[in-house]
Amino acid sequence: MSFLRAARAALPGQSGLRQILVAMVVVLAGLSLSCGSSRGQSRGPNHIAYVTLPSTGQVLLLNIDGVTGAITSGPSTPQVANTTPTGLALLPSRKFLYAMNSRANTISIFSIANDGTLTQTAAPTPAGDGPNMAVIDPSGKYLLVTNNYGNSVSVYSIDPGSGALSEVANSPFEANANPTQILITPSGQYVYVTNPGIGMVTAFSFSNGVLAQVSGVPGGLPGSPYFSGAGASALAVDGSGRFLYVVNPSASNPQPYQNTVGNISGFNIDPGSGALTPMLGSPFYSTEGVTGPTAITVDLTGSFVFALTPGSSYSFWSFEIDSTTGALTAITSSPFSFAAGGLFALADPTGDFLYVGSQSGKNIAAYTYNQNTGVPTAVSGSPFSIGVAPGMMVFSQ
Repeated sequence: MSFLRAARAALPGQSGLRQILVAMVVVLAGLSLSCGSSRGQSRGPNHIAYVTLPSTGQVLLLNIDGVTGAITSGPSTPQVANTTPTGLALLPSRKFLYAMNSRANTISIFSIANDGTLTQTAAPTPAGDGPNMAVIDPSGKYLLVTNNYGNSVSVYSIDPGSGALSEVANSPFEANANPTQILITPSGQYVYVTNPGIGMVTAFSFSNGVLAQVSGVPGGLPGSPYFSGAGASALAVDGSGRFLYVVNPSASNPQPYQNTVGNISGFNIDPGSGALTPMLGSPFYSTEGVTGPTAITVDLTGSFVFALTPGSSYSFWSFEIDSTTGALTAITSSPFSFAAGGLFALADPTGDFLYVGSQSGKNIAAYTYNQNTGVPTAVSGSPFSIGVAPGMMVFSQ
């Protein structure tokens, strides 16, 4: 939460207001306001990101301007036909990058040089049937990959020196029909994947490389999988690991939203079991739009949820998060009509930028947002061309 938003929430009266204003002056004088409304002060240094290019079988390096948010394309890996790389996962040490080759049923491993350039380390590692998306656990010991055609999740142990992968015992783990997106909570205890064809979310506990679907308790919390909504696709978790949000792009909505398509399911995560329970008010809707969202992210302050739809009409949904319940409230003027996209939505880990991939364009859109209100603004020069349509993107922090 920003300093100004915290101040409003804690406002006790005129005396408190004077104290807050004094504190604001001190902070501003020291130029140490890390997440206020003054643009540019919270932004980080220049850094890099990577994006898969499925149609050409490559991974492209992107240079990110830490002040403006602008993207400049860097070098790419050599083209490899019939691989169709989609998901990406970056080791926390930033020594190795993994690309999921969904058509070749392999995983490419790249070492990362000091300047961010990539070199493939060896022959690709055999993977499951239709490897799609991937995450690395917070410890950096394991790579988890959804197998879209294999109805499973594979888990690999990572050699810290070479980056080599070894599939763990009993992997792959059953994950219901056609799993796609995957995330792991900040604690590393729980893993969630989406099953778009059945509108469900499959939930796992995770320990020492082993996945176990969350089981129900008679008379208590239900077990996995959990119904989200038609087409349940992308998902996001807040930094505290308490709230999970899932976009349902094909879901029908009740009055007065019956003319809109798609919504967002919100779940509370049980800290002891990982079980999901719908939060009060879920699902959450947009007031306008006939295209449902397929990408979602939570901003780094844990204050806002941003959901994106393909196209440019009412494409950018912005919601404020209730810090106690996790419930979402649409911010003023949401949804916004921007040139967006539904492939991915990522919050820049070193600044206040959002990056969005488009299915139809050969570019990536970039936005900044007001950290007090959640109102987005397109970055100058956005969208940024990368030559071919993107797949998925990951930041090197």
